Amino acid sequence: MADGKPAHQDGIIQDPQIMLGKPVVRGTRVPVELVLKYLAQNPDLENLFGAFPHLTLDDVKACLAYGQTAVEREWARQAGREMTRAQTAHA
Repeated sequence: MADGKPAHQDGIIQDPQIMLGKPVVRGTRVPVELVLKYLAQNPDLENLFGAFPHLTLDDVKACLAYGQTAVEREWARQAGREMTRAQTAHA
C-alpha cells in the first residue's frame, strides 16, 4: 500500500459479467464474500487452500483487505449520517 492504492486493488475485481458483479478474486470466479465466510467459519488456511487450491496467500490477503476497506467505508458512511442528524437537530 506504499503507492497509495488499497491493498486489494490489484487482487479483487468487479465485473458485471462475472458472478453478477460481485467482487471476486482476480482470475477466478471465487467471490470475496465466499472466502471471508469460509474463513469466519474455519480460520484454517490449509483447509481453505484444500477447498480452493487455485487461491494463493496473496489472494486471501486481498480478500481480507477488501473486507477491511468495506467495513471502514460503511462506518464512515454511518458516522456521517449520524453527524448530519445531530447538526439538523441542533439547527
